[in-house]
Order: sequence, then C-alpha cells, then structure tokens
Amino acid sequence: MNFARRTSISAGIHWAATLWLLLQPACGSAEEGIDTEHIYGFMIGSDVGNAGEREFQTTATGRFSKQAGNYSALDQQLEMEFVPFKNFRVEIGTTFAAFDMTAVPGLANRTDSGWQGAALDLRYRLLDRESAPFGATLALESHGNRFDDLSGSQARKYGTELTLAFERDVIPGLAVATVNLSYQPEWTQLASALIQDRESALAVAFGFMAQVRPDILLGGEARYFRKYDGIGLEELSGQAFFVGPTAYFKLSERARLTASWSFQAWGRPAGSGNTLDLVNFERQQARLIFGVNF
Repeated sequence: MNFARRTSISAGIHWAATLWLLLQPACGSAEEGIDTEHIYGFMIGSDVGNAGEREFQTTATGRFSKQAGNYSALDQQLEMEFVPFKNFRVEIGTTFAAFDMTAVPGLANRTDSGWQGAALDLRYRLLDRESAPFGATLALESHGNRFDDLSGSQARKYGTELTLAFERDVIPGLAVATVNLSYQPEWTQLASALIQDRESALAVAFGFMAQVRPDILLGGEARYFRKYDGIGLEELSGQAFFVGPTAYFKLSERARLTASWSFQAWGRPAGSGNTLDLVNFERQQARLIFGVNF
C-alpha cells in the first residue's frame, strides 16, 4: 500500500471518528427532543413553549450594503413573552432603530437613531409534532413604526405578518426541518408625502437544524421573497433569495443565544436583468437573539 493511499485512509478514519464523537453526546439526549421555539434567527419554529412560561428576549438585527455607497440599518428589539395556556403564546415588544447611509442611489444621506415603535406577536400551535405527523403553528405579528425601514425617514408605518410554520423531525431528537410561508402587507405614510404607500411581500423559507453537541444546534436558513406594490400583490417590484448559517446555544437552564447571518445569493428588481435586487433588499442581514426565562 503506497503512502498516499495510507494517508487517505488515515484521514478518513480520523474524520469518521471525529464525527462519531460529536454526535455521541447528542444521541444520548435524543429522546428529549428539540424545542424549536427559539432555534432560528429569521424564521419561526412550530413550538410555542409550555403553559405558564415567561421569557425576556432581546433581538439585534443588522441590514447592510446596497448597490453603491454606505448603507447600514440596525434595530434592537426588547420583548416579553408569555404562554398563558397550552399551545398559545403572546409576545409584546418595543424597538429602537439606527440608520447610517451615504451616497446610496435613490436615498438621502442620513445618520439617525431613536425609538422605532412597538409590536404584538400572537402564535397558536395547531399541531404538535410529538403527537402528529408534523408540527404546525399559525403566527400573526403586527407592528407600528416611526421610521421607514428602507430610507430611515420619519414615517407612520403599520404592518402585519401572517406566517404558517410546518415542521418535522428528520432524525428524532437530533435534526429538524422547518418551512415558513408568510404574507406581509404594510402601509407607510412618510412625513414629507401626502400619499400613503402600500406594499406587500410573499416569503417562503426553509430551515434545518441539527444537534451536534449537548445544548448546541447548527444549521442554516434559506429564504425567498417576492415584494409587490399594493397590499393585494398587484405589481411585482422585486425578488430576492437569502441563505446563510444559524447557530443556537443553550447557555444554561434559563438562558439561550441564537446567531444567524444571511447574504443575498440571487435577486432581481422588476424590469432589470441584474442578478441581485439591492433596490428593495440588502446584500447582507445578521441577527443575534438572547433570551432568558424567569
């Protein structure tokens, strides 16, 4: 047996042993199952928590880079979550936002920050995947904002997001796959405009998370958006596909951390042959979520 072949076999054994060691502790806790309520960054899982649970959560979201110039939009959301009874969760939140943009085509130069607004998120689990072939949850999130998400201009902005989450264990207790289907209508009245702008979006997202160590899950999220003028999906204004990794860490019995990053892999504004839509969407998005039970 020549040296190259021995080296190849040795390397294969090494990686197989490493993978086995990574999965072995997870296999020991497989029967506990994966709680998917908070494991995703930009998506939602079908789990909603147990009756009586209370949590505080802070979510930092960053959106970066347009077709030219410098573009950064950040928001920090503070949320309280309650599960008043089985299968139903209530979340109340308030958000602070900051914008920094210079020489971005179609947008005024701006550096601004302040209180953004408030939001209410209601979720009801229709099917529990522990007793049904798959999990299913209906979520309705409504918000009112003081700044336009894109331009950072002062505005009165109201919107809602209706999401259906479907979920199934790929390997019970070790890996889970989730699909989100969303409809997002929004109404925006800029402070300097007389006409209210109405727009909407459809989104399909797929997420996969696997337990690689006790209290650590790794995976990714892929999200496809179609943005329209009008709340009735009247005219397509652009589309984009985002993909990126997600990691979930259970820090203690009460604390958790989720980190997610996505980049625009493909997109196209209406009437253009570009391979990215940097008019309606950003090039990169990142999110960090910290939560604690009390």
